[in-house]
Amino acid sequence: MADDVKSFGDLKTTLIKAKAPTPAGQPTDPVANKRDSKGRAYATGKRKNAIARVWIKPGMGRITVNDRDEKVYFARPVLRMILRQPLIAANRDGQFDVIVTVKGGGLSGQAGAVRHGISRALVNYEPTLRTALKPGGFLTRDARVVERKKYGHPKARRSFQFSKR
Repeated sequence: MADDVKSFGDLKTTLIKAKAPTPAGQPTDPVANKRDSKGRAYATGKRKNAIARVWIKPGMGRITVNDRDEKVYFARPVLRMILRQPLIAANRDGQFDVIVTVKGGGLSGQAGAVRHGISRALVNYEPTLRTALKPGGFLTRDARVVERKKYGHPKARRSFQFSKR
């Protein structure tokens, strides 16, 4: 930086010149899609104690959870609606086949984990969808978990009944 920098604009151009060129074969855009050799995108979703591994690929819109159809695995319509929320928000419902392996937690936590995983996989497949999914809160991991039981208490916060005598 031998040049005299007198403004922020000069500083920016100086820093751009000083930046090392990218190696051949490397994408220059930091927001590139992350697809494997088969054209699939992968992501992990989490909610409570549930962890979902999600792969998406272009297809007819089928969702398979633990080698079962979504209607069999998530029998309640509310849980199926939770799964499809990111696809509907991104206007991609019926365009991707989703294969999910989920374990841990209960059905509600698993549905939330799958939703989080689908959202992240969509962004990995098509980075421009981030602007559609971020305002809906689909990319944010819900960090609420069950509070642990404390020593000397019957539950996490419940205390034994107080007696003066």
